[in-house]
Amino acid sequence: MSLIMTTLLVSMFISSVLGVISLLVPIFFMAQDKVMPFECGFDPQSTARLPFSMRFFMVGILFLLFDLEIALLLPLPWGDNLAAPTTSFFWASLLLALLTVGLVYEWLQGGLEWAE
Repeated sequence: MSLIMTTLLVSMFISSVLGVISLLVPIFFMAQDKVMPFECGFDPQSTARLPFSMRFFMVGILFLLFDLEIALLLPLPWGDNLAAPTTSFFWASLLLALLTVGLVYEWLQGGLEWAE
């Protein structure tokens, strides 16, 4: 029991010392290059706080949504080995129909247009 307690105390001491060091080192050794925004190794040409395009965000979300759809539909070929394969095919078809309706809606609203 003493060996376990000693090991725990030593590991807690080392973790605490490393944690304190990691908090103090950036304060004492603040480099100007570390606080500047990084632009591929070059000096920044303008401010790094440019407004983010909402259209780019929406297209990115759509890509993520359809990647998730593919991940949800991957087990579908194994669905015919279930006791009731029509149930899994029904839910997969419902998911596809819902996503298709959403895609058509986005298309009609102009959400997929990159330029104004």
